[in-house]
Amino acid sequence: MPVPARPSRRIPARRLLAAVAAVAALGATAACGSDSGGGTTAPAKPAASSGGSGSTAVPSQDVVSSIAEDPALHAELPAAVRSSGSLTLGTPPDPGTVGLPHGGTVDGKEVGLDVDLRAAVAKLLGVKLQVEHGTFASIIPGVQNGKYDIGYGNFGVTKAREQVVDFATYLNDGQSFLGADTVPVNTVKTLTDLCGYTVATSPGSTFQQILTDGAGKCAAAGKKPYTVQYFSDSGPIFLGLANGKVDIYFGPTLALKYDAVHVAHTKYLGQISSTPVGFTTAKGSPLAPVLADAVNKLIADGSYARIFAKWSVPGTAITHSQVNPPATL
Repeated sequence: MPVPARPSRRIPARRLLAAVAAVAALGATAACGSDSGGGTTAPAKPAASSGGSGSTAVPSQDVVSSIAEDPALHAELPAAVRSSGSLTLGTPPDPGTVGLPHGGTVDGKEVGLDVDLRAAVAKLLGVKLQVEHGTFASIIPGVQNGKYDIGYGNFGVTKAREQVVDFATYLNDGQSFLGADTVPVNTVKTLTDLCGYTVATSPGSTFQQILTDGAGKCAAAGKKPYTVQYFSDSGPIFLGLANGKVDIYFGPTLALKYDAVHVAHTKYLGQISSTPVGFTTAKGSPLAPVLADAVNKLIADGSYARIFAKWSVPGTAITHSQVNPPATL
């Protein structure tokens, strides 16, 4: 069954200019460059939006400083780490607030669920994190070659990644869709619901893998194939949603649910799958079991639950951290 002809996606000039200005301010670094620290914010939902309350306030309560070092966990660290007192963590930067709830930058300070969680793990282990920013595509190779002790950036567990790095899981995230509010489709339950649309996602991601693996589904169903565009940061994707060049954004559930509430003229279309997400370490490194033990200690003492409650992300917490769980992708 062919996809119905899409109505005109022309956007009123005032709306388009507002979106362009907000997205342009993100620069080209929103997901892969160096941290600008500019605190840029995506276009906010009006308070009456059906997507939620429209509040753009970023949670600020302290859920980390009360966490104390656990001597037993500290003792599990490799001797070189105990001696230096630090670990190098590679992660993509998150300027502004479009990367929330995972991460963002407000008034020059990094904030977010992932920021709180990595800080909590570091406090429990009794080490300082030396945070270095790289592109999403460069983090895992950086872990492999020793540039980073830990890779961190919402990396989903996949069979291919488990061949080259180890994982210590810390949450579950999904693969979801965000649409422009002018797109006729209101729910995406399978890849064939995308047939005939232009879909944007990030290169080198699980999202690319899913779209590539499913590329033949539309033809098999007698439908026009979907078109995929790849962007290394979310700024051009939001611009594309505003100007009609992109119909649907395929990305992480936590971020897209947040965007649906906070980014004007978008709507959440649903999730099609879920994947464990973890810290990455070099293959065979003794760090992965220590990180898993630290996450499990945070779960046991309630610190983990407080972090997740702060960022209002129900349904994504795990009950037990694992090293290299079975991959579904």
